[in-house]
Amino acid sequence: LPLLLKATLLHLASGSYHPFHNGFYYNHIMNDNSDEQDKVDYFSGSRLVVEASRDPVYSYNGANVTLPCRYRYEPDLGPKRKIRIKWSKLRDDYTKEQDVMVAIGKTYVAFGDFKGRAHMRQAGEASWHEASLVISDVRLKDDGKFRCEVIDGLEDESDVVDLRLQGIVFPYQPPRGQYRLNFHEAEQACQDQGAILANFNQLFQAWSEGLDWCNAGWLADGTVQYPIRLPRKPCGGVHLAPGIRSYGPRHRHLHRFDAFCFSSALKGEVFYLDSPAGMTLEEAKQSCQDAGAEIARVGQLYSAWKLAGLDRCNAGWLADGSVRYPIVTPRANCGPAEPGVRSFGFPRKGRFGVFCYRER
Repeated sequence: LPLLLKATLLHLASGSYHPFHNGFYYNHIMNDNSDEQDKVDYFSGSRLVVEASRDPVYSYNGANVTLPCRYRYEPDLGPKRKIRIKWSKLRDDYTKEQDVMVAIGKTYVAFGDFKGRAHMRQAGEASWHEASLVISDVRLKDDGKFRCEVIDGLEDESDVVDLRLQGIVFPYQPPRGQYRLNFHEAEQACQDQGAILANFNQLFQAWSEGLDWCNAGWLADGTVQYPIRLPRKPCGGVHLAPGIRSYGPRHRHLHRFDAFCFSSALKGEVFYLDSPAGMTLEEAKQSCQDAGAEIARVGQLYSAWKLAGLDRCNAGWLADGSVRYPIVTPRANCGPAEPGVRSFGFPRKGRFGVFCYRER
């Protein structure tokens, strides 16, 4: 035998290795000093079953939400020792994005921006053991899939919960015009407007509710897509069915498009201020400050329109220098016959009212 193969076989025969490794070792089960009852329990045929919510769990920005998950044994052999529960946030393709929390018994550790916001729900049922995750002060980027994983020695079972935030997707381009944003600039542009880059599920939901937009924009996964309800020549052609048109993944630094942003419910309120002669942008910002507020961002105006029913047929400044107004009930002299947020673009001159945002 070759020298390397002989050395490998000799190392394996020595017994100084761990036969199973899945992030931690199971040598407490496999070594000769372990309790015989442990071995009976682990190899008796009892099956660990993990069950999470089959339906999406809906929430909104700033709320508290519980992601249901529970587990049991079939057949039930009584309480097990050293149960570990692990929650992870996943990408759309089900690969892990980040660790959320790990718990053993009543002791748990939360990670990253889930620190101070995530804990385990301790209640339980007769035959089921609780593994639910409670998230407080839900944030926009919490939207997505979460894996509930229960680990008991050699047993490792999991299920996935889909957390969906109620909100609105809106297309955004900066003052300097169409197709000027690379991926990272699009991320920042959405954040500047009180939003985040939308994911595909959010864009699809917006399309199903009527969003039709012929300009391509970045999504959170680095793809570039756009939603079409009415097929037409400049938007993929008249012979394509309605749907989400996709350019696929684009180069995040070199390629430039618009952005699709997502905003959820507000913790405060958006309101309108005006003066007889109107205001410049700087005067508008000052008027909001004088009212104990700040000039509203684009995402805040869209959220107030969609989720709070804000309807105002008066144009007002927003924080990015654009002028817009929200219409819930279309009427004469208030733009098109459909509800929506109307835009006057980014006027360099002019005097308008202002939309302000104030925390409750």
